[in-house]
Amino acid sequence: MSNLSPNLTIMLRAAEKAAKSLVRDFGEVEHLQVSRKGPANFVSAADKRSEKILYEELKKSRPTFGFLLEESGEIAADGATAGQEEFRFIIDPLDGTTNFLHGIPHFNISIGIERQTAMGREMIAGLVMDPIKNEVFHAEKGSGAFMQKRRLRVSARRDLDMAVIGGGDAASKSLDAQTLMTKQFAALMGKTSGFRRMGAAALDLCYVAAGRLDGFWENGLSPWDVAAGALIVKEAGGSVISLTGDKNPVYGDCILAANANLMQPIKKILESA
Repeated sequence: MSNLSPNLTIMLRAAEKAAKSLVRDFGEVEHLQVSRKGPANFVSAADKRSEKILYEELKKSRPTFGFLLEESGEIAADGATAGQEEFRFIIDPLDGTTNFLHGIPHFNISIGIERQTAMGREMIAGLVMDPIKNEVFHAEKGSGAFMQKRRLRVSARRDLDMAVIGGGDAASKSLDAQTLMTKQFAALMGKTSGFRRMGAAALDLCYVAAGRLDGFWENGLSPWDVAAGALIVKEAGGSVISLTGDKNPVYGDCILAANANLMQPIKKILESA
């Protein structure tokens, strides 16, 4: 891909290097050594390798940027306090871990750049790579969203009964979270054309941006799950909000993304569940 900004260029280069490692490991998924860290949230050796590659590549190019990583947490830039840098990368080195470990070819690498201003934190760049389909979704604030060189636009669908909605099964395994998700799913299902649970939140958001899905919601996600994808949706003309009222949906407990026509109808149904 040509004509990428310097930030997107280094993000793409790092993602391509990590993707080679993931694809190689995916081919031998049965032999991976896995350590459990929760009922539906376990870490693979591939996840850790990918994160190490991304961190080292991006740190080399942007030493003044901080990091928020799924596995390693916050890492400060040289001479800075973690979380206080003007810019930081927010990274999920392997989104869709459960798919990956079960041999399901639907997972991604997600990299976002966040800027801290006097008004708060804002995403200014995002890149999501699907190593299996060789699709790269990317966006910068104010510059639009793209898959490779193709400009992305959310769907123009207006009728909820014709819409296909994506979602997850609550990242939190608490009874309250699971009960809420079940109620929301039941409330929405009968009013749409269909529901897709594909297991990789960043890709789901990119599919909203590309018009493949008309909306997406999930409870209990973390910033690295949605940081890049949320910006890509917005730059494709979509809306992204937190259903728990958080001003910044990247840090909210329940994210909803949709085109402008369907945002309020979906929001109303989910909030009434």
